[in-house]
Amino acid sequence: MNKRVIAYVVSIVFLIVSIGFGVTIGTVSIPISTLWNGQGDASAANILWNIRMPRVVLAGLVGASLAIAGASFQGLLKNPLADPYTLGISSGASVGAVVTLFFGISIPVLGMFTLPVFSMIGAFATMIGVMGFAKLVDRSMKMETIILTGIVFSSFLGSIISLMIALTGEELRQIIGWLLGSVSMRGWDYVNMALPFIIIGTFLMWLNRRELNAMLFGEERAKHLGVNIKKRKMMILVGGSMVTGAAVAVSGTIGFVGLVVPHMVRLLWGADHRHVLPLSFINGATLLIICDLVSRTIIAPTELPIGVITAFIGAPVFAFIFFRQRRTGGM
Repeated sequence: MNKRVIAYVVSIVFLIVSIGFGVTIGTVSIPISTLWNGQGDASAANILWNIRMPRVVLAGLVGASLAIAGASFQGLLKNPLADPYTLGISSGASVGAVVTLFFGISIPVLGMFTLPVFSMIGAFATMIGVMGFAKLVDRSMKMETIILTGIVFSSFLGSIISLMIALTGEELRQIIGWLLGSVSMRGWDYVNMALPFIIIGTFLMWLNRRELNAMLFGEERAKHLGVNIKKRKMMILVGGSMVTGAAVAVSGTIGFVGLVVPHMVRLLWGADHRHVLPLSFINGATLLIICDLVSRTIIAPTELPIGVITAFIGAPVFAFIFFRQRRTGGM
């Protein structure tokens, strides 16, 4: 069997298994048969379809979004540290959310969606700011310039978040809890809110899979192959910003997924973005579903933020991959 076929089969099987565990395991155990034939009492069915299933779906969407955005940014910038967080995009989304919590902003028309909408606005505003500042510094918008600009913006936005946390009172616990990441008690409304942005952003990145392969050999080589560098960069960054904004809006700040998953995919199955992008999407979903399951069961009934679990898993894995890449000298 072809290596890539095996990769997709294994990834999809792990995703299906993780979904099965995610919806059936918890403080209340639910038989797997409830998924397809409705057996069991009404309470179990309600927990499964109205609490656990939207939570698992949302965790999968967030993990998939962060992973495919990380894969795209790393391919675009040829830098193993490039992901939505190092480029400052997720920091912008976080600032939008923290400002909403800090000032108690509530727009009647938006209702409960005020927080995620402001978070998404922050992500897009930061993306525009990063690109605009990078172009001001270097009109050719070289890769190094974009990365450094993202780091500057991320540091500045992080200081704003720290200032608001230092000044806040009663909302401190809520803000910190949101920043650490969670998909608890979000419901289907949050899935429906995030899904359109994730679909559009993912499609934009998928359209540029071949261009990402060309850019791996350098911008000049890609130009000779007929790639419109500036246009393709913008499409990838807009797509990545869109899925990151949607993910951060509904889950808060969750790190390492966009760094670790693409590295693992490249390590196991190669650097062809025609496969790196979809495999990162699938495995990112699996990783975050499993992390969410661990976060709500490891010290039940208390829940840990997902960001804590991804940090425990991601930090040593990323360190291993990073030093391995340093020794081999490539992506």
